[in-house]
This record gives sequence, structure tokens and C-alpha cells, in this order.
Amino acid sequence: MFLTPSRILPAIAFVVLLCEPVQAQKLPDGVTKGDSIEGMTEYRFANGLRVVLIPDASQPKVTVNMTIFCGSRHEGYGETGMAHLLEHMVFKGCPKFPDVPKALRDHGASFNGTTWVDRTNYYETMPASDDNLEFGIELEADRLTRSFLKREDLMSEFTVVRNEFESGENSPMRVLLQRLTSTAYEWHNYGKSTIGNKADIERVPIENLEAFYRKYYRPDNAMLVVAGKFSEPKALELIAKHFGSLKKPADPLPKTYTEEPAQDGERLVTLRRVGTVATIGAAYHIPAASHADFPACYVLEGVLTNQPSGRLYKALVETKKASSVFGMSFAWHDPGLLVVGAETAPANTDAVRDILLKVLEGLPESPIAEDEVDRIKQQFKKDREQLVASSQRLAIELSEWAGAGDWRLFFLNRDRMEAVKAADVNRVAGKYLVRSNRTVGIYVPTKAAERTEVPASPDVSGLVKGYKGREAVASGEEFNPTPENVEARVVRGSIGGGVKTALLEKKTRGNTVNLTLSLRFGNEDALKGKVEAAEFLGSMLMRGTKTRTRQQIQDELDKLGAQVTPVSTAGVLNIRIQAKRDTIAAVLEIVGDVLRNPTFPETEFDTLKREKIDQSEKGSTEPQTLALTALRRKLDPRAPDDVLYTPTVAEAVARTKAVTVKEVRDVYDSMLGSGAGEFAAVGELDSAATLKHLDGILKGWNAKVPYRRIERKATATVGGTEVIQTPDKANAVYVAGLALPMNDSDPDYAALIIGNYALGGSPLSSRLSNRVRGKDGLSYGVMSMVQVDTINKQGAFLTFAIANPVNVPKVDVAIAEEIKLFIDKGTSADELEGAKNGYLQSRRVARSNDATLAGQLSTALHAGRPFTFESELEKRLAALQPGDVQKAFEKHVPQKNLAIIQAGDFKKAQKDPPSPEKK
Repeated sequence: MFLTPSRILPAIAFVVLLCEPVQAQKLPDGVTKGDSIEGMTEYRFANGLRVVLIPDASQPKVTVNMTIFCGSRHEGYGETGMAHLLEHMVFKGCPKFPDVPKALRDHGASFNGTTWVDRTNYYETMPASDDNLEFGIELEADRLTRSFLKREDLMSEFTVVRNEFESGENSPMRVLLQRLTSTAYEWHNYGKSTIGNKADIERVPIENLEAFYRKYYRPDNAMLVVAGKFSEPKALELIAKHFGSLKKPADPLPKTYTEEPAQDGERLVTLRRVGTVATIGAAYHIPAASHADFPACYVLEGVLTNQPSGRLYKALVETKKASSVFGMSFAWHDPGLLVVGAETAPANTDAVRDILLKVLEGLPESPIAEDEVDRIKQQFKKDREQLVASSQRLAIELSEWAGAGDWRLFFLNRDRMEAVKAADVNRVAGKYLVRSNRTVGIYVPTKAAERTEVPASPDVSGLVKGYKGREAVASGEEFNPTPENVEARVVRGSIGGGVKTALLEKKTRGNTVNLTLSLRFGNEDALKGKVEAAEFLGSMLMRGTKTRTRQQIQDELDKLGAQVTPVSTAGVLNIRIQAKRDTIAAVLEIVGDVLRNPTFPETEFDTLKREKIDQSEKGSTEPQTLALTALRRKLDPRAPDDVLYTPTVAEAVARTKAVTVKEVRDVYDSMLGSGAGEFAAVGELDSAATLKHLDGILKGWNAKVPYRRIERKATATVGGTEVIQTPDKANAVYVAGLALPMNDSDPDYAALIIGNYALGGSPLSSRLSNRVRGKDGLSYGVMSMVQVDTINKQGAFLTFAIANPVNVPKVDVAIAEEIKLFIDKGTSADELEGAKNGYLQSRRVARSNDATLAGQLSTALHAGRPFTFESELEKRLAALQPGDVQKAFEKHVPQKNLAIIQAGDFKKAQKDPPSPEKK
């Protein structure tokens, strides 16, 4: 029962041969008359049913066609094929007609039901009589809402529908067309086959099918067309009698709203099945049937594939490179596809594909002529004249146009078609037949099936039943990581000549231990011109030693269940290590080899360099990278030769390209050593043994260049807004900030971080989040932060948000208003208490992570302070009052000094704002 809909489009008016003057007639209660167009009249019923009457006395027959606006476009997950399955099931009977096929046969009906992407329709054509007219109307009314849908009928129909599915699977061309469509549509249901997925067809529960039926089979989602020899007053009377009592459900009719994003690159799908003739197809997204461009797209397809005048026919068939060409332009409710293709011998596949694409996408260089367009329009006109000469065919054709949006599109499209000129066809060819909008499908015939059958999911309950597992993972001790408890347990010292140490032994789950080693090197003068080389240093250490290759290092660490991550910047090398109690010694031996015996292989350096260049070049078009880089440059402006200078993205690429492996080796040879640094460890370890091992690695390692800390100092930020255009980026970034001349010992630091937590630091529950995300719905992510150093008086207040480019101005206004309100009015006592409680708890959670705690101990070593500094800070945080927060923000966050960066595709946003809600 699955039929491919007619591709014939409207062109000329239907001449009414008999039309009774119903205008003077009193309409049934609740019925209103709609448009009358060229002999067709629409009526609307109170329950939402639409009726179109097409009287035609030229032939003694009558057609009743009911269209349900439910096709594969309306199916949800696990529901593929459900619209089509229902089409089968409603032939299984309803209360008034328990045996629908017999009833149709008894009335001499020619009948069918068809399902397509936007609609399902049922029609019967019978000898003209009042009795047959009433039968057709009564049948469609009864099965619209009262079809039986019995479980036993569903079970038997599975085989029938599955067989229909299998018959389609026999046709490689049909399967290829489905693969083309599913590849072209990533999100829209047009990519799903109307006949459905085999598993969905076989497994759908009857309850799900019933729910789907109730959802869509209702009078306000249906259109009834009656065409042929009949009395209009009588037809309206019978429709009112049988349809008028059907209730419109209280639940609103579901609407689809998925829109397929613009394709942004060519796609390819290959099908391999047993056969002998290859097929090549190309699909391009085109507008919906209701769009003004559709008729020109229809003509374009005809100009390409018409036989024998078509461009593709001449280029492929007449040259004997292909045996046939084909094409279609789908007239759908939502944007559809123009598909063309050819059949050929397998050996010609590549050549035919190349010629086909050259013809399709070379039309701007070889424009379509007016006579080519006129030929297709004339064929269209002829086809339509033949269509409207049959009221039966016309009644069925209206299902397609109603499914595309409204039956009156039948006429509107004809009018548009008559106006199509060669210039219109060339315009749509240039717009839609482009590489980025193309999906190519190739059917490669094989002698045997080439498929990998993946086993079905096993019964998991049976697999795990009675499973005992192995020895439980070692559990750790109960340890409350308050600053006082940490300070009481930590043991400090020094090794290697200048590396300060802090170790905290405690039992951990899985006997794990986290370690961090920081080696400080160089000075401002020595590092000038060598910043990029210093940044390569950490990564290159792991690329090979005198005794181990990069792979051997990784393999040994994997066997030990350990992780070693070195990262370097100008002036410091940080190494994070995670190991287990029994493997620490072996892991530190590898770390020692990496630190003292690196070889800096040039091939590995070249690989790493390419990775860094690629990463930087990616950032040259990314809004977030560009915005954050621009903000860093504004908050800390420096000369290009300064070691703390922030290069532009382009400068960063150039600098990376210029650095050499010799420069990295020189930084290592002259600057790295154990004269200054920190080592911290938390977890299950033998502190004495660990320190002895590490001391053996670091002892006597003296740098040629003395280490001096690079001084950093904040400078006043100049406020203002900078806009960065990033074409073809759907998401925009808003960042703003100003420099803070303070470190974490500043008297106002506590008030600033708690105030920030209330303003925008707390995820999903802050002033900025509540306003920008919650109330205004402008951003998925919005936040603020306060960052300061432990030693240098340099920090920053920052805000960040992402949004659609068109919404960035609104984000800017909302953030500015919230910051101003925060500064002007301050916080309430309740808001402040909530912020203090949340922030203090987040600090406790952070300390419960051993890796984080090891990092905090290392930071305290570098700052030269005990860990009880943290408890003193938390006491200051807990004692804050609303006035403290307000004063701190008034003093340190003057809005006029905020540097604002907006990066996004703002030109496109102005030209193409977000689509309104789909109706």
C-alpha cells in the first residue's frame, strides 16, 4: 500500500462541468464556507475538519479521499514506520465496517491507502450514487477515530509490512536513495524512511500504536475531498451526519518544529550490495514546496534529466557513459531535496560521478537557456491538463499539496510555474547546486553481500546474576581536610639544594598518591626571546630520553598504572604525578630519567610543533580564543619583547613556527635545575623513602642561569568595547574584565570573592545566571570570576557569556545592569549568607580531592606561608557583612573601567536573525 506520490505539479485551471448553486443553500450547523477556487470549494466544520468538494458530472463515478496530516515527519524515537503501519491497520476494521476490504469490494470501489513524509491518505473511487457516496464518507469517518487496532491484527500485519520493507530492500537504487536522504538530513525526520526501521516495525507495542493513532487521527488533523458526480448539498449533509459528531480532542494537535541546519560541506555515502549495475546519485537541499523558489527548482531538475534534451542525458547517456539518468524534486512541507543520478557500468563509476558533478555545479559557466526552460514548462502544462481532466486523480493529488501546507498551493504553484524564466532557474542553480550543499551516493555492485552483522544486546540480567567480583578496593581513612587538620599532618622540609617539600601521609582508596613537583627557572632577562622555547620544554621532556623512547615511557607508566604530566611556562616547570603506594619508586625513576636525560628528538619536536601551530590556527577563527586573547592584552598591555607579553593569535602562530628544538634544548641546558622549587605529596606513601629517591634525582643539579622570580604588577584598565567579527560562527562570546592590583592577602580579597560568588561565581544560582540565563533566556553559560596571585599584586575581575550573535547586545545590557545594581544596592543579608555558605563548602569539597590539596600545599610552599592561611581566610569570609562586599566592589570594580570584548558573526546576525517560532 506504499505508493510514491505523483511528481506532477499544477499548471492550468480545472473546468467545472457541473456545479450546483450551493451558495444559496443553507449549510449544516457548524459548517462555514471557505474559498472557492476554479470550481473547488472548501468548507470548515466546527470540529476542525476541512472539506473540499470538486463536482464533475462528466464521468459517472465519485471519489472520496481522506488525508491525515501525519507522515514519517511526525514520528518520534522508536516510532519509525508507525504512520505507515497505521495505514495498514485501519483496513482491519472499525465498528460499522468490521471487514473494510469486503465493504469496499461490495461497493465496487477502486481503493488504496498511501503514506508519505507529510501525510497519509485513504481513497476509494466508486460508481456514482448517493449510496456509494454515503458509504465512502461513513467509512472514512468511522475509521478516522474508531479503527479497531487489535493486537492479533498487528501481529499478522507485521509480516505484511515487513515483506513490503523487504521488497524495497531488493532494489539497490531505492536503498541508495534512502541512504542519500538519510545522509543529507542529520536531524529532520525526512532522513528516516517512511516504511520505517525493521526492528521498530516488528517490536512496536500495540499500546504505542494506539497512542500514536489517538494523537494524529482526529477531525482537526484531517481533510476530506469528494470529487466526481454528486450533489454538493447532499455531500455536505452526509459529511455533517457522519463527521459532524466527531469531537475535537482537548489536547492540542502536536506540531513538528525541527529545522535542518544548513549543510556546511559535501557528504558521501557508499552502498555495497549484490548486483551488476552501478548507480551514482547527488542530492541538494532545496526550499519547501510552498517557497517561491520551488517551481524554478522543479524546472531545473527537468532541464537536467529530461530525455533526450536534458543536460545530464546528453553528457552521460548520449556519450554512452551511462545507461540512464533520473531525477526528482521533492515537494514537501519543509525544505526538501533535488536528487539526480545515473546508472552505469561499475567500471565507469568515477568518471560518471565527475561528469555529473561538473554538469550540476558548472551551470553558472554554462547557463540554462530560455528554450530549455520553456520545454519543461510545456511538459508540465501538458501533464497538468491530463491530471485535472480526471477528477479522481485531482482529488488524490490534493493530498500532496495539503500535506505540503494547504491544498491551495496546487494553484499558487501553477501561477508561479508560469512565471519561471531562465534567469530564475540559473539563480537557483547557482544558489543550491553547490559543493557545500551536496550529498553524493554511490551504489557499488558486488558479487556477494559485504556486511558485518553485529550481535544483538545480550540479556544483561543473566550476565550479572550471581557475579561475585574480586577483592574490594582498599578503602582510605576518614580524614576531614580542614586547614587545621592538614597543617597538623603535613611534614615540611627541603631537598635537592632548593626544593621545598610538604608531604601529607594518609590512607587512600586504592592506595593512591598524588604528587606535584615545580621547578622554577630563569629570569626576566634570560627568558627574553625564549618564551616559546620554554613553553615547549615540558611537553618535550616526555618525548624521549637516552634510555627510553616516547612509546617506552608511555608503556612503562601504563603498566605501573601511573600518570605523569609535565607542563611548562616561562619560568616554571610543573609536573603532576599520580601513582600507587607500591609503584612510587618506579614512577619516580622514570620521572628522574625524563628530567635528567632528555634527548629532545627533532622528529618529535616537529610533530609537537605542528600540533601547536594547528591549534593556534584553529583559534584564529574561534570567537572564544579571539575574545579571551584580546581581553588578556587589554588587562595586561606589554611590549612585544616582554616575557609576559600576550601575542595575538597570528603572532602566536608566527612565534611557534620560528622556535627551534635547539632553543628548547638551550633553555633546558642553561636554566633548568633544582635551585628553586616545590614538591608536595598527598596520599599513601612512605615519605622518607620518597624524599630520598627524589633527592637523589635533584641533588647536584645546578642551573647555569640563576633563578629570579618575574615581577608582575597590575596596571589600570582602560574601559571600552571592542567587536571582533568571526564569520560563519553560530555562537558568539562576550567577555569583560578589569585588572585588580592585589594578591590573596589583600584586606578586600575576601569581600571580592564572596561578592563575586553571589554575582556570577555560583553555577546556575547567581545574579548573572538568574538574569541572563534564567529570566532572559539569552545564554547557556554566563559567569564571573575573581582571579589573583599569591605573591604578585596582579589579578582580574572577569565576566563571560556565550550567546547567539543577535542576542549579544542584550547580554551586554543585562550584565551591565546586574553589575550596577550589585554595586549600587549591594547584597541582602540572606543572599550574603547563602553565598558564604556555598563558597565555603566548595572550598572544603576542593580540599577533599588529593590532587587539588597537593597543589594547594605546593602553592603555600611557594608563598612561604603555613596552610593555616586558608583557615584565617575562611574566618574572614565567614565574618563578612553586606556593607563589606558593597564597599569592595565600589572600590575595585568601577564599571567605566571594564574592557568589553564581543566576538561573533554579527554581520550575519543582522542579515539573518533567528527564525521565529514555527507554526
